[in-house]
Amino acid sequence: MRLLRKCPVCKVYTLKDLCPACGGRTVSPHPPKFSPQDKYADYRARSIGIEDPDKGSAGEDG
Repeated sequence: MRLLRKCPVCKVYTLKDLCPACGGRTVSPHPPKFSPQDKYADYRARSIGIEDPDKGSAGEDG
């Protein structure tokens, strides 16, 4: 069974590995599965600009 794919360049949805509109490579638009034991949460948080997700923001009172 083929899953839906999306071209990140022109935002077209397709079932093919190459975009029919621009010829670019397509990616899966589905998010990764959730796991409470996420080994890579720190890496993802740092990559989007969150320094330490466990400590919260520095300006919080409480």
